[in-house]
Amino acid sequence: MKDLTVGTLIAVFEEIFGRGLFWAMVGLAAVVTLGYVYVLIRDRKISWHKFLLAQLSMPVGAVLAVWFVLVMTHSELANIGGPVDLIVLLGVAAGGAVGAAILVYTMQSLLWPPAAERS
Repeated sequence: MKDLTVGTLIAVFEEIFGRGLFWAMVGLAAVVTLGYVYVLIRDRKISWHKFLLAQLSMPVGAVLAVWFVLVMTHSELANIGGPVDLIVLLGVAAGGAVGAAILVYTMQSLLWPPAAERS
């Protein structure tokens, strides 16, 4: 792997997760992102109460993301061999944390829109 391109990354992710699961995760991420953008445009503000609850889900999302990657790659934490492995694992945890927060905020906003929040 001489060049790091988007095509190379997609091929690596397809190899790790399998083609169907990888594209299902991409589709799910796109749906959650679109839902988040919809909620932000609809509400025209951020509910700090919902944002706080979403932040509480971040550690859970980080742990679940690391666990999921370890299961899919048939690895263990003892297999971490160097700084690059640690950086990738921290990136996975950060991505899982942010994804969980966005998912929880979006679900709260869709289930309890601002008008229902006041009453």
